[in-house]
Order: sequence, then structure tokens, then C-alpha cells
Amino acid sequence: ALATENPEAVAARYSKDAILLPTVSDEPRTSKEGITDYFVNFLKNKPQGVITDGVTLSGPGWAEDAGVYEFTMGADGSKVLA
Repeated sequence: ALATENPEAVAARYSKDAILLPTVSDEPRTSKEGITDYFVNFLKNKPQGVITDGVTLSGPGWAEDAGVYEFTMGADGSKVLA
């Protein structure tokens, strides 16, 4: 979804009750509007992410993915661990 550079497309990947602890912000996002707002600015950095440690849980009709990501910002080459 990050490759789309579309904040709405990225935010659509989150469940309605998601809590986003953002990579480059100290403000937790707890609503679809807040998550979309975060990605408006984050995507300007052209991030590419790699999951360095993760867990996926699933059940009938649902899946949950959590983990640690390393983002390389295409805009300047900096790296951020989240």
C-alpha cells in the first residue's frame, strides 16, 4: 500500500478499531481520519518498508499483522526503525 503513495489506500489497510503508533510522530492515531492524516505527511518521504520481526494472527474472516519495520526513506535515504 505504501507504494501507491495514497494516504487513503494505506489507511484502508487498518481495521476500524486500529491504534497506530506512528514511526515519525509521537502522536498515537486512533481513528481512520487520524491514520489517514499521518500518512499524508509520511508518504511524502517515499518510504520503503521491510518487516524485520513480525507475527501474523488470523481467524475466520480476519487477519492481524504486527511487527517491527525498518523504513528507508526514498526522499533522502535515511532509515527509521519502527
